[in-house]
Amino acid sequence: MNVEYRELLVEDCERLNDMNPSQYIGRAWREVNGVRQLVEINYQDSDWASGYEHHFNSLRATITSGGYAVGAFDDNNKLIGFATVNREMFGEDYQYVLLEQLFISLEYRNKGIGKKLFFIITDVAREWQADKIYICAGSAEETVAFYFAIGCKESVEINKKLYQNDPRDFQLEFKL
Repeated sequence: MNVEYRELLVEDCERLNDMNPSQYIGRAWREVNGVRQLVEINYQDSDWASGYEHHFNSLRATITSGGYAVGAFDDNNKLIGFATVNREMFGEDYQYVLLEQLFISLEYRNKGIGKKLFFIITDVAREWQADKIYICAGSAEETVAFYFAIGCKESVEINKKLYQNDPRDFQLEFKL
C-alpha cells in the first residue's frame, strides 16, 4: 500500500467521512488515590470522540485560521489519517503550538502513518519557529504509549485552559 501525504484544504474537511474513528480502549490512565495508574475500562468508542461535528469544525477552524492540516491518503485517494497544528503560540518559558488533532482510521493503525503525520507537523512548527509541540493526549493506554514512543514527554508548562477541557488527558510536549 502506498500512502500519499498532502496538505488539507477547507474543501477536504468533508473527507473525514472516509475514516473509521472507532477505538476499543481496554485500559486508560486515571488518577486513583492521588496516583496516576492504568485501570481497566473496557470501552468501545464506535464514533468520533466529542462527535463528528466537533472534529469537522476543529479541522475547518485550524485551516481557516492559518494553522496547518495534513492528510494521509490510500491508493484509492481515501482519507485514512490526518493531523492538525494551530498557528497561535502560547507559553511562558517556551513558544508552544498545539497539536489539535491526530487521527488514523481504524484499519490503518500501527502502520507508521500517525508517526509520519506527526513529524510532518513538527517540520511545519519548526518553520513557524515554535520551540515545542503541545499535546493533550487522550488517556487510552495505546494513545499515551504512541506519544511516548515518538519522543514526547510530560509538559513542563501546563496550559490551564486545555487541561481543564479534560483533566484526564496527558499534557505532553515534543521539543523541536
